[in-house]
Amino acid sequence: MANEAVSSVTAARTERIPPHSEEAEMGVLGSILLDAARVMDLCIEQQLSPDSFYLSAHRLIYETMLEMVNQGAAIDLLTVTDRLRAAGKLDAVGGSLYLDRLVDSTPTAAHAEYYIDIVRQKHLLRCIIACAREAESACFESDESADLVLSKVEQSFMDITERQHGFVASWPEAIKKTMEHIERILSSRRGLTGLSTGFINLDRILQGLRPGEMIVLAARPSMGKTSLAMNIAEHVALGHNDPDRRGHPVGVFSLEMSHEALVLRMLCSHARVSAHKLAEGYVSSAEFHGKLTQAASILSKAPIFLDDTGGLDIMELRARARRMKKKHNIELIVVDYLQLLHSKEYAKQGKQIETAHISGNLKAMAKELRIPVLVLSQLSRAPDQRDKLGKPKLSDLRDSGAIEQDADVVCMLRRPCKYPDDEAAEDETLAIVDVAKHRNGPTGEVELNFFEEFTRFEDRLRGVDDLGSAAHFNGAQDNGGAE
Repeated sequence: MANEAVSSVTAARTERIPPHSEEAEMGVLGSILLDAARVMDLCIEQQLSPDSFYLSAHRLIYETMLEMVNQGAAIDLLTVTDRLRAAGKLDAVGGSLYLDRLVDSTPTAAHAEYYIDIVRQKHLLRCIIACAREAESACFESDESADLVLSKVEQSFMDITERQHGFVASWPEAIKKTMEHIERILSSRRGLTGLSTGFINLDRILQGLRPGEMIVLAARPSMGKTSLAMNIAEHVALGHNDPDRRGHPVGVFSLEMSHEALVLRMLCSHARVSAHKLAEGYVSSAEFHGKLTQAASILSKAPIFLDDTGGLDIMELRARARRMKKKHNIELIVVDYLQLLHSKEYAKQGKQIETAHISGNLKAMAKELRIPVLVLSQLSRAPDQRDKLGKPKLSDLRDSGAIEQDADVVCMLRRPCKYPDDEAAEDETLAIVDVAKHRNGPTGEVELNFFEEFTRFEDRLRGVDDLGSAAHFNGAQDNGGAE
């Protein structure tokens, strides 16, 4: 009996007709035939596609109308009938009589927006049902882990949301918001348009870490890119140099280091204690215990959320970031580092294509969550092979040129002391951040101090006092000025 009940429920579910409104679909098509110039613009603005229509005849008619719009042809009852007849599709849609019926069943084109919204809503419901069925099928048939299945399901539903963006911002409203932002800058005398990195000279070039941007920090191994990224995360979380003087939640995805190693590094960096000496027991407990306790007290209040899961798939990372954003309202994401991510979907197509897919998804994640995403990246061996100074170029980004294309900002970190032939090789604390790409501002070099013993970067006083000696704004005039 139980099996019969289950089978009857299943049969009832499969016999259901997907959500649609034949009358609304006819109303949209009839409105187009009555007033094509206005209604087709409304359809395109609301992103109506042939798939938005449930009935096959309506899909064929609307597809023909779209082709005519793209070709600049006039649309009315006669021209559409003639186009369908020439394509051999007139009988498939019910003949010329059915087109006459579309016009007769539409009292006026003035209500086209209402008809379009009904069609769009029904199509959205069908998309949700299709995703739900695919999710159910994946749960029963997929050999992948439950976590990966969940991330793909979440992404499929988010893809539906991303397609439903028919809103066009009002130009006067955009002007108003921009002027409000300009007034805030003038009143505060600070030009930051994003989160402060905590480094004065770096902020002067970048104007902060801006929402929706993908910032790539690249370097050869052992240059300190993880240290710099975690210093920036600490500054953002604690609100250093922040105009609002408040901390901002930060999400960190550490694919290379465990959370224990990363937290130890951050504690020692903040307390200015050598982690190496601490691990070997060479530090005095009386001397450093107080510093570490104070650092622990400060950092424990920092809104940092750490995920140290290794070998993440890019779709799973996006799903985790989405949940982190929803739960903790994070305002910055740090990914350490890009080359340790992978994509099962593109893994068999070669590392270059896989990396391009990963890079594109990281940029899409920044736009989707409307927060800056700081991504660490390895460089190829080209800088070391090219000359004895090891100065990197954008083309040295490892595995794919897509990283350079997708990134809004690319920073190259190098330390002259690692190259004996460099004229600044004797300065062991000098670190240079070369802003090699900046989509919305100038490029240039910024000098920082790096204390390797404490894995800590700090502003270089010479650069703070004299901007010209620390940040060479290459092309600043081309971008309308440095500041």
